[in-house]
Amino acid sequence: MPQIVFGPQPQAKLDGAAQKAAYAFLAKLQQDDTVPGLHIEPINGTKDPRVRTGRVSDFWRAVLVKVQGQQSEAHYVYLGTYPHDDAIAFAKKVTLEINPRNGIAELILADEQSAPAVVETEQVSASVEKAVDETPAERFPLLSAWDITAETLESLGIEPRIARRAVTARTEDEVMALVEHAPAEWQGLALLDLATGTPLDEVRAKLGIGATTETSGEDDDDLLAALQHPAARLEFAFIEDDADLRAAIESTDFGRWRVFLHPEQRRYAVGDWNGPYRLSGGAGTGKTVVLLHRARHLAKQDPTSRIILTTFNKTLAASLEENLRLLDPELTIAQKLGEPGIVVANVDALARRVLASAESRIGSSEQGPGAVAKVLGERSPHVLEPTAKAAWDTAAGAAQSALPAELRTEAFLATEYETVILPNRVTTREAYLRVRRPGRGVALDRARRNAIWDVVEAFRSAAAAAGSTHFDEKAMIAATYLDERADSGEGRLADHVLVDEGQDLGPTRLKFLRALVAPGRNDLFLAEDSQQRIYGQRIVLSKYDINVRGRSRRLTLNYRTTAQVLQFAVGVLQNAEFVDMDAEAATSAGYRSARSGPVPVAVAASSLVDEYEKAAQIIRGWTADDGAPETTGILVYTKWDAEKLQRALLERGVETRFVANDAPAEKGKPVIMTMHRSKGMEFKRVLLFGLSADSVPGMHHLEKLPEAEKQDALLRERSLLYVASTRARDELAVLWSGERSELLPTMQG
Repeated sequence: MPQIVFGPQPQAKLDGAAQKAAYAFLAKLQQDDTVPGLHIEPINGTKDPRVRTGRVSDFWRAVLVKVQGQQSEAHYVYLGTYPHDDAIAFAKKVTLEINPRNGIAELILADEQSAPAVVETEQVSASVEKAVDETPAERFPLLSAWDITAETLESLGIEPRIARRAVTARTEDEVMALVEHAPAEWQGLALLDLATGTPLDEVRAKLGIGATTETSGEDDDDLLAALQHPAARLEFAFIEDDADLRAAIESTDFGRWRVFLHPEQRRYAVGDWNGPYRLSGGAGTGKTVVLLHRARHLAKQDPTSRIILTTFNKTLAASLEENLRLLDPELTIAQKLGEPGIVVANVDALARRVLASAESRIGSSEQGPGAVAKVLGERSPHVLEPTAKAAWDTAAGAAQSALPAELRTEAFLATEYETVILPNRVTTREAYLRVRRPGRGVALDRARRNAIWDVVEAFRSAAAAAGSTHFDEKAMIAATYLDERADSGEGRLADHVLVDEGQDLGPTRLKFLRALVAPGRNDLFLAEDSQQRIYGQRIVLSKYDINVRGRSRRLTLNYRTTAQVLQFAVGVLQNAEFVDMDAEAATSAGYRSARSGPVPVAVAASSLVDEYEKAAQIIRGWTADDGAPETTGILVYTKWDAEKLQRALLERGVETRFVANDAPAEKGKPVIMTMHRSKGMEFKRVLLFGLSADSVPGMHHLEKLPEAEKQDALLRERSLLYVASTRARDELAVLWSGERSELLPTMQG
């Protein structure tokens, strides 16, 4: 059977009828390329004798490159579907070649008049020549700082004219012009890496480029190997089955990242490790994409394996499941823990499922204390009901504790409970007086520990009477039960656990995840970014039996946002010191984007009413000529802010949709949501509303915290704004009234 390979395609997304026709054509081709109705024919006058066209309909024709190896079936590289005359013209210009320097397959157009898919390098030269000439003479070329010459670039395989222009580029804008118009995607990414100081050897390793390759490119077997090169797979995707084919035709936006992975991303998606692995990376670097591909890879590798794909909240979990189904509709999505397939749910939902299925086994018995007693002390085993949100304030009042005001807050008490008492399974006053508290910052003498334990006893007593537990308590009880279950010989519930947004998980949830899967090969894979930690405290994985030393890497290329939006987002984090889950400095060094766009806009309003007016103006301007208003996101700090803003915009003739709990599905309206809720979302344009100095709720809460905890809380506020700003793919606007927030970097007005 012929193999379909998707290559670069210049045309815009096909409409519904053309999509169906293209899918039907390729599906038939995939079964039998000799079917007469397909009309797979060579064209007179082509630059590449392998080029063919095929009849999709009376109006549409597909452009293909037929590659027939001696020991393999025919491969057809699909280059898109076009109107008949356009297809013929395109077919005459295009060639599929092997880069002689590195063995990477590349699509080349004979001249710049043929099609917009691949821009001719002479056009690139002209686009940057003026900018280079106008740059002040005293500015040195960027690449010279790293001893990169045109010969260096050509030896890597970069097109000579691009190489010569690259070494004269003096500004980031000039480099970006080359990146965006490079004749192959790998060339643009290599230039971007080199311009930001990545060593040449590291660039080669990332792209899988080894020693110089000598080949004429005339042999089809060589060309097939070149198409399989890791760097070529950025633009050429081998379609494995009918589901891949349909989705690639019908879902072009999602389809791109689904089938085209950077060689570095692919390495993590299919890697094999003897123990837990941690993949970190800034917002938009593709960590979630890697997780989805890894889940698919593990499931395909062993259909009987039990895989858990999880994250912090249910909105993100729902998004993971939706995208996993799009990635491969044939995957088995399991509904029950312990069954073959992929279970997708947030961590708290998983813990509750474990407890619900084991309620009769977590209480104490004649054989000894059960999981509940080991975590909370002796009490009823009924633990499924949620504890009231005001429970800590109520407990502090009931205990009549002599604690100072800053230690009587819910924030301090809950954190002490979740990071010290629960993970250490402290159930008595004596144990709490002895337990170590590394990393807590606030020192506690014996009297204060006694006073805190009074509050803990009041908290636990009220919860026991109500038959309730907090989420962290559920996670710790579930972890304890799973360990007991494994010790008794029943085994674990999963073979592989994949975790997204790992930085937001606290000790009890990490212990629960560790308990789901036995230590071993490819057991745990965590994707995280400590600079996006908007919940919980700083965590070191090794303290919770998750040792990733030597198995930890960081992604630095942003695929979502433009360089301009990224610069703003990184500016929010400036002068702040972050620590990752390996207890090492988390930095934005090397973090960059391969896309360019408008500079984020700062808008100052004179009053809240004026702020509403300006928000309405911005949104009307964005959506006037946009056929998809739902790709505009308006992000605020609180639900209360969102509800007021929605009413104010409606009064000004702008209809929006406020998303409180569910992922946005309704189309036709801009979306309002809180910054916390926006985690994991993506919008074409984002308006950050209410960035006034007195409107940031977290800054007010800082005053109530002990001095030792204020710095970490401030980091979380910076992370929240960083997360919100990186939801913007193309454009970002920031709006405030009165004095601007101190968290904002310098911006263009």
